[in-house]
Amino acid sequence: MPSVEILFASFVFVLGAPQPIAASLTPPLDSRVDPSKITRVPPSTAAASIRPCAKVEPRIAVGAELVPLDSDTFARATAALDRGLAYLATTQSPRGAWFEGTEVEATDMEPKARASAIAVTALGAKAFAQSGRTEDAGNKAFSYIAFHASTDAQRKAIDEGGLGTYVMSAVGSALAASNAPELQMELVETIAWLKAAQWDEGEGLESNTDWYGGAGYGNRKRPDLSNTQMMLDALHDAQVSSDDPAIQKALAFVARAQNYKGGEHATNADWIDKGSGDGGFVYSPANGGESFASEASGEGRFGEKMPIGTRSLRSYGSMTYAGFKSLLYAGLSTEDPRVQAAFEWIRAHWTFTENPGLGQQGYFYYLHAMSRALTACSQTQITDAKNQKHEWRRELIDALLTRQREDGSWKNDETRWEEGKPDLATIYALLALEEALKPSRAVE
Repeated sequence: MPSVEILFASFVFVLGAPQPIAASLTPPLDSRVDPSKITRVPPSTAAASIRPCAKVEPRIAVGAELVPLDSDTFARATAALDRGLAYLATTQSPRGAWFEGTEVEATDMEPKARASAIAVTALGAKAFAQSGRTEDAGNKAFSYIAFHASTDAQRKAIDEGGLGTYVMSAVGSALAASNAPELQMELVETIAWLKAAQWDEGEGLESNTDWYGGAGYGNRKRPDLSNTQMMLDALHDAQVSSDDPAIQKALAFVARAQNYKGGEHATNADWIDKGSGDGGFVYSPANGGESFASEASGEGRFGEKMPIGTRSLRSYGSMTYAGFKSLLYAGLSTEDPRVQAAFEWIRAHWTFTENPGLGQQGYFYYLHAMSRALTACSQTQITDAKNQKHEWRRELIDALLTRQREDGSWKNDETRWEEGKPDLATIYALLALEEALKPSRAVE
């Protein structure tokens, strides 16, 4: 596809620690924002070359030769997919939902949120749609999310529930996977909702602030890379152009979450300046930065337990794949140094046995982000840092089939982030499996 040159401010850090933002801004800062929790960072005049990302393939391949995979692996994978979908059909509520009535403890979310049933059901509906199957369970799931996310009052309730971006991103991706004409207007409205919920000038933020362009669980919460990449998933699935202002604003936030300090795009926050600059990604650059890998290593989620003057944050697997695919969704080419730095981290930490930096925490979320990222980079084979070649689709399928349980489900023994609940773990596993089964746009 021919490239399109778009100039935009990349809003990266320059040398020097970020400074607290003043309480007075023009336009006025949104009343929901605590000005003491936002930092101002000097902008850069650097520009980037943007190319439209490849068209989304919403269905799995009908044959092994289109993937490509050997026929035996393709057959084993599709059989596992059928078993997983059959399991979900047995756990669906009479109204077509999963997680209905379940309280979810999201990061920094008090009280626990109840809107997760819509999000999990939307992800499940997407799994059914991408499979090409027409089971009643998929139709019931789409009916459930269409009913619960269709009116202004219901969407206001979703927003006030504290998980607005998470919910509406999942809904957007599901609707994009559906070929039902009656759902397309709802998709347009969902994408508009997501753009409006993004942290930007509408909340009084300037482009050189570290919340700018990001998305949090809801418009009341500080932004993080997990929610921002889910928003970008929805926009990408809905075929929103890479040069859309919302995507380019999100790129500014995503770039700040990268442990990268070389060249003109360096993001020299203090946690990067003191760290490895290894090209990986952390959970959020907002409020001075945070990383669950730093927490897992005993250094504190914010690096607060490190000796004074040495604070840095650790990159980890799920966020690095989230950041890597977000850079590609935003139109950066594989020659962009930020993309290359992220890919080098991936090559150095290649594994299907754990979520690097977190062990088994968030393992199925990791595989989902990983599979989408590897699909986006359009390669059938990855060469790791030890020069070992990997057919990622086959390795992903083998890893998932090894963990599939007799009833067709998956479950994480590490219960953090709700993966101890088989419904959610199974949905993540199925979505990852489907990425491995989609027709290839391979570039060796």
